[in-house]
Amino acid sequence: MSTHPARSLSRVLEDFGHTLLDLLYGDPGAAGEIGGVGIHDPYDEQNYPEHAIVLGVGVHGAEEIGRLLRHLATLGATALVVRGPVDDADELEPVVSETGVALFALTRGASWAQLAAMLRTLLSEGDVGEGGGQTLGGVPSGDLFALANAIATLLDAPITIEDRRSRILAFSGRQDEADAPRVESILARQVPDRYLRIHEEHGVFKELYRNEGLVHVPAPTLGDEVALPRVAVAVRAGDEFLGSVWAALRKPLTPEREKAFLEAAKLVALHMLRFRAGTDAENRLRADLVATALEGGAGVVEALGRLGLVDEPTLVMAMGLAPERGEDHAHVTAERQRLASALAVHLTAVQPRSAVALLGDVAYALFPVPGDSAHARERALHVASNFLQRTGDRAGAVIGIGSVADEPSTLPRSRANADRALRVLFTGRTGKGAASISDVYVDALLLEMRDLAVANRDELSGPLARLAAYDAKHNAHLIETLRAWLDAFGDVITASASVFVHPNTFRYRIRRVAEVGQIDLQDSSARFAAMLQLRLMAMDDNGGARADGPAPLSSTD
Repeated sequence: MSTHPARSLSRVLEDFGHTLLDLLYGDPGAAGEIGGVGIHDPYDEQNYPEHAIVLGVGVHGAEEIGRLLRHLATLGATALVVRGPVDDADELEPVVSETGVALFALTRGASWAQLAAMLRTLLSEGDVGEGGGQTLGGVPSGDLFALANAIATLLDAPITIEDRRSRILAFSGRQDEADAPRVESILARQVPDRYLRIHEEHGVFKELYRNEGLVHVPAPTLGDEVALPRVAVAVRAGDEFLGSVWAALRKPLTPEREKAFLEAAKLVALHMLRFRAGTDAENRLRADLVATALEGGAGVVEALGRLGLVDEPTLVMAMGLAPERGEDHAHVTAERQRLASALAVHLTAVQPRSAVALLGDVAYALFPVPGDSAHARERALHVASNFLQRTGDRAGAVIGIGSVADEPSTLPRSRANADRALRVLFTGRTGKGAASISDVYVDALLLEMRDLAVANRDELSGPLARLAAYDAKHNAHLIETLRAWLDAFGDVITASASVFVHPNTFRYRIRRVAEVGQIDLQDSSARFAAMLQLRLMAMDDNGGARADGPAPLSSTD
């Protein structure tokens, strides 16, 4: 078991050192508690948590790293991680001594995204609500990294704890004593497919599923790669297979160590269940806090306080996923949860105090936005658009951005505006994946006017009603003609081209519009009323454009 606090640089180095991170300069023991993880972006505003460990993606060279170290010192950061190897690294030792910001190098080939995810996992204990001090077997409850280190000490061998899909949940130190396949697995947080196929061909997983004892796995041979033999044990909770623990061996285990390994697997099961339960409970708590904040009322200040958002302006993002027709409901639900989790990771990388929760079919995010409102909306739109670009078009997600809430009591208004923007995006009228309410305000008003007309069972009246009746009786195109003329600002040549008729024919039709509809097209108020009714007629019941053209707002009984 580690003697270092989970939120300390010493613990980070103990768990990730050699395999992922190398300490170049600095004293991890002198740093206090890490406040969170930040990602450096030279082209964007930086909002790091206090005492952050900052990931310097794309920062190279001693001169550039030195400048960043000095800048981070002014922001109160604890450490900087850059991609190794670092050229002229010895020039940075006095800068680290001057600033007090420790400098780490990320192993070549390791993923920044995986490092960020692992750091957040390590630092997440007790982030929401009251932290607990429970232990299982002398190891902090749910701390799989500490447990992996404890088992590695018992077996004198590097350990990985894996889930049912062979994804790495945690690993011990001393992975440099293992082999290349083990290091590759940890860097990717997933056992490589070529080794999974070998295990499947040799029935390793079948043995794990049905065997309660140890499974000895000979060293796999694949080309010129050299690998160590493994010993694995299944992790179960009753009849449920939770995952497995793997030890890479340079020498066989003694009978005493084999027995200890089997006993350790039972402890891993308890921790995995506690980790899962803790994660589920934390997600539920976070969702409850976000819901309370969005609803307003007496509990909003306390909820925002527990989320760390009480003292600064915040806006609401609403992310929705439109299900395809015939798509399985369970699949859509799982996809919504996956995207909500991905959005949480994305937003916390940009603004660590963000909070995301899936409430019903919509994932809501509370996004802190220090600064003026216009800049806040622009930044939020940039962040949301960047997320959608990363997830790709196949996800089908859209994000509506609400107004800025300068105080807790106005958060419900921000949520309502985010929902209004989201609804506009679902209609596909904008052709965008993300939009703020200020960008789609008129479209939102039109949708709400359509709702009101339908609720009141309104029917067409006035000039548009007369034109629609005439078109239906004579198979004419007067409404189409009026729409084209209005869209072209009265330019007959442009309007006639848009409906593919001769200009003289169009002039005749527009005269018939004025006669049949009894409308004065020189009157700006009459033109505005006609344009508004045409917009509402062109919407289907969901606010989108009708495929069959305009129709009355509602029909008679």
